Amino acid sequence: MADTQAVDAKVEDKRAARRAARLARQIGAFSKAHGGAEGQVAYLGQRGARIVLVGADGGWGDLVAPTHAIAEQAVRASGITVHETFDGEFAAKVKTGPYEWNRMAGIQLGGPAND
Repeated sequence: MADTQAVDAKVEDKRAARRAARLARQIGAFSKAHGGAEGQVAYLGQRGARIVLVGADGGWGDLVAPTHAIAEQAVRASGITVHETFDGEFAAKVKTGPYEWNRMAGIQLGGPAND
């Protein structure tokens, strides 16, 4: 029984390492496409963790990791700067356009309904 648990743990460790490596490649691609990037890791509860990315050009995006540990491993492997919180100067780097404003507050500002 102990041997089975040890094998299962090794398989899960390898799976987590592959997931972190895949996320790190995606973070690296985002960083390259946007002239550099910074990020922040946030808990999503049982869903895992969200990696919010902000490019040097103001572009932004996010990725979801199955666990906070995998997210942390991915951002470390990618080499980006990681912030503890998404506020202040870091949040001010995000550039939003008409699409984002329409989606965030379109109904309240007289935009099209989000049906």
